[in-house]
Amino acid sequence: MIATDTPSTPCGDRSAASADADSSSVFAGFGAAKIQARHLQRWAVVYVRQSDPQQVLNHRESTELQYNLVQRAVELGWPRERVLVIDEDQGQTAQTAQGRIGFQRLLAEVGLDHVGLVLGFQMSRLARSCKDWHQLLELCAIFGTLLSDSDGLYDPADYNDRLLLGLKGTMSEAELHMMCQRLHQGRRNKARRGEFFNHVPIGYQLLASGEAVMDTDEQVQAVVRLVFDNFDELGSCGAVLRYLVEHDVRLGVRRHDGPNRGQLEWRRPCRSTLLSMLHHPIYAGAYTHGRQQIDPRRKVPGRRSTGRTRVPMEEWDVLRQDDIPAYITWDRYLANQERLEQNRARVASKGAPRQGAALLGGLLVCGRCGCRLMVGYSGQASRPRYKCQRNFQLYGAEKCQSLAAGPLDEFIGQQILSVLKPAVLELSLAAVEDIQRQRQQLSQQWRQRLERAEYQAERAARQYHAVEPENRLVVRELERLWEEALAGQRELEEAYHRFQSEQPAELTADEREMIQSLSSDLPALWDAPETTAADRQMIVRHLIERAVVNVQGESERVDLTLHWSGGFVSQHELIRPVRRYEQLSNYGDLLGRIAELHAVGRASSEIAQQLNEEGFHPPGHRSNFTATMVRRLLSRCGRSCPRSRRVGVDDHQRSSPWRLSDLARELDMSSSTLHNWVRRGWLHADQLPGARGCWILRADDDELRRLRELRLFCQRSPGRSVPARLTIAKPQTES
Repeated sequence: MIATDTPSTPCGDRSAASADADSSSVFAGFGAAKIQARHLQRWAVVYVRQSDPQQVLNHRESTELQYNLVQRAVELGWPRERVLVIDEDQGQTAQTAQGRIGFQRLLAEVGLDHVGLVLGFQMSRLARSCKDWHQLLELCAIFGTLLSDSDGLYDPADYNDRLLLGLKGTMSEAELHMMCQRLHQGRRNKARRGEFFNHVPIGYQLLASGEAVMDTDEQVQAVVRLVFDNFDELGSCGAVLRYLVEHDVRLGVRRHDGPNRGQLEWRRPCRSTLLSMLHHPIYAGAYTHGRQQIDPRRKVPGRRSTGRTRVPMEEWDVLRQDDIPAYITWDRYLANQERLEQNRARVASKGAPRQGAALLGGLLVCGRCGCRLMVGYSGQASRPRYKCQRNFQLYGAEKCQSLAAGPLDEFIGQQILSVLKPAVLELSLAAVEDIQRQRQQLSQQWRQRLERAEYQAERAARQYHAVEPENRLVVRELERLWEEALAGQRELEEAYHRFQSEQPAELTADEREMIQSLSSDLPALWDAPETTAADRQMIVRHLIERAVVNVQGESERVDLTLHWSGGFVSQHELIRPVRRYEQLSNYGDLLGRIAELHAVGRASSEIAQQLNEEGFHPPGHRSNFTATMVRRLLSRCGRSCPRSRRVGVDDHQRSSPWRLSDLARELDMSSSTLHNWVRRGWLHADQLPGARGCWILRADDDELRRLRELRLFCQRSPGRSVPARLTIAKPQTES
């Protein structure tokens, strides 16, 4: 809404003209005594403004009266060359100084002490905001600048004149508010009747009577229905956009302005347009007004489209259901709004299906704090992991819990397949129907495009034949347009033939059989490379509303609660892989059992076999114990297990032989550091023959003392060169 500052009727211009005729005596007598020599030495500025472009074009008399103020300044004593006209604000409203370059220039000139007189036909031409008006008055009072309008000449430094100018500014601002209120109330009254339209969205037209009806073009209607059908199936605006782009489907848009107003144009789809269509209640047959309101805190000066915010449905000014022809039902519209809200990347929303491998992203809730678990990917393989760290990020609290997504997603996949297995026949029939419906919709789009191309070619041909052949100036252009229409028709026909060969409108018997066979083998279809992660997530979201997970302490046991669509709730307990033995819930039983078997003289390999038979499992992804794992567990308890002797050990043994792991344990250091010393030549070591022969180290008491000194030196002085006496091993005599 644009406020008008001048009368829009000819009578207003006649009143202004009469005021102009009566004001010459005022300038000549009443205020002439206020003009002094110092005023005449500076500029006289004439400020010219109209509120909007329509007034500039149609209300020319008001503009002419403002330009005639130049003669008034000359009559008051200013030379014609000392009169400056500022008219940069033509077509700008005076309700704010933002964007008014001319008014800002006027303030600058007054502040530089260049202006002796400011002339305006009415004070409302200068400002309709008390903030801007009193800023001008303050500057004029400081620098001794006079103000003049059709009523007289004023000195802002004089108390009486300042009071009168303040009243005029207040009345000017109040007049603007009254005009805005009248226009706004009239618009709201028309909206309550369901008759106020700025413009209608894609798929609708406005009749001359002001009534909104469906677009008369069948293809436009078909595209709108295609958008809503695909959103119901794909579940997100981005997926619908990709579908339309993949199949080269364009949106029919009718221009709302310009010389081609009302003409149909076919434009490529974009995300903002699709979101506007999905959010607009007019497609559900509802007339609304006040869905978006202006928030002054968010409005950017100089930009009329900013500051608009969506308000809840209960705060809409007008909501009239079943008032306009509808593409979808009201319940379907509400379901779409709920899905769009859940697709937003917010804490309280599930979010749209992503390309990541995690199945429960947005559905998994922490059983301890109630927050949604986040999904993170790590490593070169991008393994997913569910993490509850919302309170850690927002409030710096301790991290709650986390677990690898692999075992949990595998269990969810098994549950989904078991639920879908009884409905294999119904799923196969539904899949056949969905594919058949999609192909028919796309085939209909192609046929309508072909029909439009044929019409364009025939229309160009009629125009060509209607012109006289001798008029070559016109014939050449019409011939070119006809050839372009025929070329476009041929390209479209070739593309349609390719589409028919790839995706015929009717499914063949082989395709039906393939779909039914795939539906019968759900595990193969679930694990197929063609089935994307987003497809699996969409299937899970259709069946599961929420999943609550709770890890028992830091153990491998996980409690899982699944809230299925329809209200059914199932409880499950899972086993997840952990990194350390201490995290195992049966860690104490495991150590006790190993100690029992070791006490009766069992070897490490025999203990490992017995543990596997009794159902014990090591941490990590390994499912069975090995002899090496048993020896490590025994070493933690300060015990050793008899090991079978390897062939060739006796041939390489020297005095005081050590295995690398045993010597590392003796020196209380890591095996990797000791192996690094072997490679550096700081130890007497021999390697048994074979691809992975173990190391046999020789170290007596003196050698052990040297190694301990070397380790102490490396700990205290990292990075310094090691003395030779510590790095060169002492010669050993063979026993």
